[in-house]
This record gives sequence, structure tokens and C-alpha cells, in this order.
Amino acid sequence: MNPESDSVRHTQLPSRRGVLAGAAVAGVAVGVGGKAAHAAAPPLLGTYDVVVIGAGAAGMTAALTAAKQGLTCVVVEKAATFGGSAARSGAGIWIPNNSVILAAGVPDTPAKAAAYLAAVVGPEIPAARQQAFLAHGPAMLSFVMANSPLRFRWMEGYSDYYPELPGGLPNGRSIEPDQLDGNVLGAELARLNPPYLAVPSGMVVFSADYKWLALSAVSAKGAAVAVECLARGTRAALRGETPLTMGQALAGGLRAGLASAGVPVWLNTPLTDLYSEAGTVTGAVVTRNGTPGLLRARRGVIVGSGGFEHNAAMRDQYQQQPIGTEWTVGAKENTGDGIRAGERVGGSLALMDDAWWGPAIPLPGEPYFCLAERTLPGGLLVNAAGSRFVNEAGPYSDVVHTMYERNPTDPDIPAWLIVDQNYRNRYLFKDVAPTFVLPADWYNSGAAYKAWTVDALATAIGVPAAALRTTVSRFNSLALNGDDTDFGRGDSAYDHYYTDPAVLPNSCLAPLWLPPYYAFRIVPGDLGTKGGLRTDARARVLRADGTVIPGLYAAGNASAAVMGHSYAGAGSTIGPAMTFGYVAALAAAGVL
Repeated sequence: MNPESDSVRHTQLPSRRGVLAGAAVAGVAVGVGGKAAHAAAPPLLGTYDVVVIGAGAAGMTAALTAAKQGLTCVVVEKAATFGGSAARSGAGIWIPNNSVILAAGVPDTPAKAAAYLAAVVGPEIPAARQQAFLAHGPAMLSFVMANSPLRFRWMEGYSDYYPELPGGLPNGRSIEPDQLDGNVLGAELARLNPPYLAVPSGMVVFSADYKWLALSAVSAKGAAVAVECLARGTRAALRGETPLTMGQALAGGLRAGLASAGVPVWLNTPLTDLYSEAGTVTGAVVTRNGTPGLLRARRGVIVGSGGFEHNAAMRDQYQQQPIGTEWTVGAKENTGDGIRAGERVGGSLALMDDAWWGPAIPLPGEPYFCLAERTLPGGLLVNAAGSRFVNEAGPYSDVVHTMYERNPTDPDIPAWLIVDQNYRNRYLFKDVAPTFVLPADWYNSGAAYKAWTVDALATAIGVPAAALRTTVSRFNSLALNGDDTDFGRGDSAYDHYYTDPAVLPNSCLAPLWLPPYYAFRIVPGDLGTKGGLRTDARARVLRADGTVIPGLYAAGNASAAVMGHSYAGAGSTIGPAMTFGYVAALAAAGVL
């Protein structure tokens, strides 16, 4: 469906006395500007306690919870695969005080977590929602481990994004899935959404390994991690396993839990609309095998259908220019269907201007979300004037927020990541090994440029040569002193995660001195949008006046993020998504 089409409107079932005896559904009243029109109802596909929209992390967690509460449940998924954006991701999960980090000795407490989250997100997110996330997150994680094959690892050293704030932890709270044998999925393994970046053949790689793999050419620990990744792959092969990590493990483990719980997952089944009776959502219209059908829900519909990052009209409507669908790495099916359906039944929206931003290089075919590359020593970001404008090693969402804030008066979209050959000799760049030639199509597409002098590079990318020369000279002097007095790069513990500990006195900073020089086009990419249906502490969708829409719940990127306009740490998308999926199911079951 086209979520922007005026022809798609909220549909409402007639009262029971208007239904002929023995008929499941006899007619549909479609509200059109206060007038009534009549159309034949779609056939009834089934009746469940809970209908879940979306087979991502939020939806599958919600369905697993509902099933274990003794409720009947079905999951409908628009895509031909399950897992959504979660399956494509590194699957970091940020949940304070969970059993995994506490067992690892992380010095977290409820008071620290509450203070930190409040400092990060500010007053725009109600305290009750913040507390609901903190209170139910650890229980959710324990529940998932008890009811699926998933196990998790602490991402030691991956700092909270603002560790200097009250309650922040410099050594981090983030976790990720442990290795999972994909054979537990049987035939369903073929329907797992592929990863955003494939793991090198024969290796088993965790998210936390990439920090060191980027340094494998210049670091003994990096080389050791690479050897261990290969050894894991070898051991898995000898055992006849299909090893999954990161988002593949998370989505696979949740799907295996649903299979064990007997929850059906219908793929290729997009949401068309929501149904309600007397103001209560009682079902969902979906397209099944090319035909519309109705799924009735006794206890509620839980919308976990993802954001609207691939809906150009919605991005144009709500977000700042320049914007588009070609810079996101979110699942391609995320076009805001659930958000628009919830809005049509009266749901209010929030945070629609925002996303889980991060600097991206618009490579041919798919953008590349930059993490380590802009943080490693020997690189800097410049704007159209050839000047630095941000701490390159800061949280990725902050970098893009700065790009948008400054762009109207000091253009920095696109910005440029400038590095030298010394940088290229030392560090992995995306999947290109140190010293290896960058793909020709990067240059042909205008995503990358190369020149033997800084002045020539400036000319190639269209920035003032004298300004870029001055900027690089200034940056080099700061790097040699190890103190970025201009933008504070390296002042936060977070800044040092994706860096080179062999570089002293500041692992974030190194001068550019060895030609040729390279420039990479940087645009405001994202992992998905973070605005959506406004919900309360029980994941119930709210109207504009703050009242609850009975029977309708939302979680994940279909709902407005509990993180507000900020980002507490690695996994601030998936941790709350799973938590509020869990909360929604408990609320539908009457437990909350």
C-alpha cells in the first residue's frame, strides 16, 4: 500500500447486532469525511488473542512473551524474510542492570542507570516511560534467555556514549548475542534477512571484534583477534554448525523461540489497516497470498513494523532537508505502514523529525555507515568551506545532528572525511584491507577522491584549497600535541573506543603527512527513523489528548523512541525495542 494515499482510510467494523447470524464479518463502514461508504469485508483469516505486526526484534519479543503468557498469537511480516533491521545490525543491546553485565562485574545500579538515562534524554520523555524501560529491561532479557537459545556477551570497553554524565559507565553497559548455531532454525534459516555487512568467509566475528579487526595490521591484539575469529569459524565448521552472530544471531534466536512456542510467522503478509469497534482496536487487515484478509485480536494488536526510513514522502514531510531514502541502512520494507495505520485510528506521533543518525558514505548500491573510519587517528571531517566543524569521534548521532544544525548557514552536507596514505596503510576501511586499492566504482560514483596534494584534493571535491590546507595544518599541530582544543576530540572515554592505542599521546589524533590524500563524501545516514506512535509506560498507543487507544500497542521504531533526541549507548535502538515489545505483550495479557 501507499501510506500517503488518500484512498487508504481507517476502517471500522459494524456493531454485532448488524452482523447476520453465523457470519464472521458482514460489512465494513469506511469513514470518509463524515460520510459513510460500504464495501465488502475481507475474509476472516483467523482469530487470536494477540496479532503482532512485524517480525523484527520488537515484534518477535512481543510474540514470544504473549505465547508464554498463554495467549494465542500470530506474527505477520511484510517482507519475504524475518528479522527486519535487527537482523541486518550489529545487534548491540543497551539495557542497564541486566544479568549478563552484572555477572561480568559491571558496577551498575538502578540509581546510576536512572540518573544517566534522565541526563541523556531530558524531560521530554516522561519519567514513567524511562522507568518502565529500566524496570522491565532486565526481566525481558532474562525471559528471552529462558525461552530461546539466545545467550549474550558483554561488549567490554564499549563506553556509554556520554560516560561523563551522572551514572555513565566508561566501560559500558552494552551486550550482544553470543554465537548461535543457525541449524536450530531448520528450513527457516533460508528466510533470515541477510546482514548489512557479511562476515568474512570462514570467520565468526562479534561486534566487539571489529574494533580490533580494523587494527589487525598494526596491533598485536588486533592480529590475535583476527586469528581467534578464524579459529571460531574452523571449530564451528568441524562441528557441522552454521554459526550466526550479531543481528543474525538475535533474529535467529528469537525466531527459534517462536518456533518452539508454536507461534506462526506469516511472511509476505503486509499490514493494510487496523480495525476497531467502539474505539477499541480489534484486529488488522493484511494482504495474504495477494488477497486482503482480516485477523481478529481479542486482546490487542502490537505494532512492531519498523520506521519510515524508506518512505520518501514521509521523510520529506517530517524531516529536515536534504534527506532521502538512499542514505539509510534500515530494512527496505520499512515504509511507515504501521505508523500510518496507527495514526488513522487516532494515534498521535512524536519525534518524527529524528532518526538513529550516523555519518555515511554513499557508496554505489548501498550506503556505508561509518563507525571506526571517522574516529581512527589520521582523519578529519571538513565542510564545504574546508573547515572542521565537529568532534569526529563523538557519538554518531551527534555528528549528524550537528550537520543538520549548521548546514543552513555553514554548509556541511555533504561533508568530507580527509585521510592520508599513512592512515590507509594502517587501518581497515569498510572491508578494504590496509594498503589495498579502493574499488574503482567508489571513485566513479563520486563517493571517494584521491590526489597527491592537499590543494589538488580540495579542487577535486570543490572546497577552497587555501582553507583546506590551513585546516589540515591546524589539525596536524593539535594532533602532535595530543590535545584537540578546537573540538575536544579525545576528551570523552567514548571517543577512544574505535581508535589506535599505539598512537600517543591521544589515540584519537594523528597528523596527515603522507601523500596521496583521500576524501570520502559524508552524508547524514541512519540505522532507521526513531519517530512514530506515541506510547505510554505500558506501550499503549496514545491519542493527541493523552488518552489510550484500547487494544493498540507499539514498540520499536514504529513508536517514538524512549531515547528522545539522544542515544545512551550502543544498542539504544534494540534494547528498548525488545523491552517495550515485552511490556506490550504483558499489558495485553493483563499482567501490567
